[in-house]
Amino acid sequence: MASGVQVADACQQAFLDIKKGKMYRFIIFHIKDEKIIDIEKYGERDASYDDYLKHLESVGPQECRYGLYDFEYEHQCQGTSDISKKQKLFLMSWCPDTAKIKKKMLYSSSFDALKHALEGIGKFIQATDMAEASYDCVLEKLRSTDRS
Repeated sequence: MASGVQVADACQQAFLDIKKGKMYRFIIFHIKDEKIIDIEKYGERDASYDDYLKHLESVGPQECRYGLYDFEYEHQCQGTSDISKKQKLFLMSWCPDTAKIKKKMLYSSSFDALKHALEGIGKFIQATDMAEASYDCVLEKLRSTDRS
C-alpha cells in the first residue's frame, strides 16, 4: 500500500553525491509534514558508523527515519589470504518499537517510494532497535550477499 508521500528531488541528487561522488558517508531522511521525504542530515565522509547511530538515537524513541549509508568493510575470499576492501550502499528503515503506530505505518508504507527513487542500492535493512541497527548486525547482513 503506497502512502502518497513524495520524494524530494534533493534526495536523488544527494544519492548521486554519495554513490558516485563519495561526498558523504551517510544521509538521514525524514518525512516532512506527512507529505514529502526530505534530507535531514548529511554525514561527512570521515564520519563513523557510530556517528550515524548517534543521530538515529538523537531524534528520540518516538521518531522514525531512513538512513542511506556507504558501508566499507574488509572481505576475505575463502581459501585465500587475500583481503579486499568492499563498499556497499544500504538503505535502512529505522522504526523503533517505541514509535507511535501511525508514524511506523507512514514510514513503512513510504519506504518503497524512496527505494524506487534511489535506484542501485545493494541492500535494504529494517531496524526496530539499536541491536538490529548495530555495526555487527549490519555487517553480517551485508556479508551474506558476498561471494566467498
